[in-house]
Amino acid sequence: MFETILDLKSEPNGGFEAPAAPDKGLRTYGGQFLAQSLYAGALTLEGDWFVHSLHAYFLRPGDVDATARLDVDRVRDGRTFSSRQVMIYQHGKELFRAMLSLQKPEETLRYSAGVMPDVPPPEKVTTTYDEVHLALSQDDEWHGSDRPMDILYVNPPGERGTPITEPQLTWIRIRGTLPDSPIAHQAAIAYLSDSSLVDHIMLPHGLRWQDEGFAGASLDHAMWFYRPARADEWLLFEQWVEATGSGRGLGKGRFYTRDGDLVASCAQEGLMRWSHNAPPMPSHMPPPKPSPGA
Repeated sequence: MFETILDLKSEPNGGFEAPAAPDKGLRTYGGQFLAQSLYAGALTLEGDWFVHSLHAYFLRPGDVDATARLDVDRVRDGRTFSSRQVMIYQHGKELFRAMLSLQKPEETLRYSAGVMPDVPPPEKVTTTYDEVHLALSQDDEWHGSDRPMDILYVNPPGERGTPITEPQLTWIRIRGTLPDSPIAHQAAIAYLSDSSLVDHIMLPHGLRWQDEGFAGASLDHAMWFYRPARADEWLLFEQWVEATGSGRGLGKGRFYTRDGDLVASCAQEGLMRWSHNAPPMPSHMPPPKPSPGA
């Protein structure tokens, strides 16, 4: 259950101890650190606060079998805006660092440049992300299926070798029912945002994240939250590739509610490297197409 990920134990120094990962892959899922850091930062404030932005760096891979220590730096306390910095440690080494900005809720004029794509409802989508991943992978098992989330793939990528530049669309939600805490749902959306965003940086080259010889990793992550939404209800996650080069690729995404309300957006940069015995990289590049926006 997702709630166990947010079961943070207070420590005398003002920090927290976080539980180990529910999935048992080679390294801790980055979305877990995003969720725990957001939640830990919010726990140090009293009253109603809303995280409006998060900027984080993945510094080292995490140990899925170990608990983690979260240190929270109370950078600034203001009347309507406050800032927190959260550092996550395991085995004496810093793994992750995030900067959060929180705001007191207020009403103002609303506008969204993003328009929700016309897609079938989740009840009409049958392809799961787990099925797509296993079909592309060289491995017989996929530890991501242990994570407490449901993902349905609206337009899964086809055969290797064909450049794909259209946005990738998934319906996504936290498995189970969450409490009515807005901060818990924000932490859950942060958890969901790392599910597949960086995987798509290979698609414009006709390649896949699961290709033999490819070594990818998340480098940094940014999020902006616009209004509250329930993470245990279906959200449409629209994702596209902004650019690749210099051994890096940048993916961006937007979260919409079922009724088309834009509630959050995110961006993540990933490492793109190949081992010496990897298949040669394709020399072609697809013709440029307009992106769906920043």
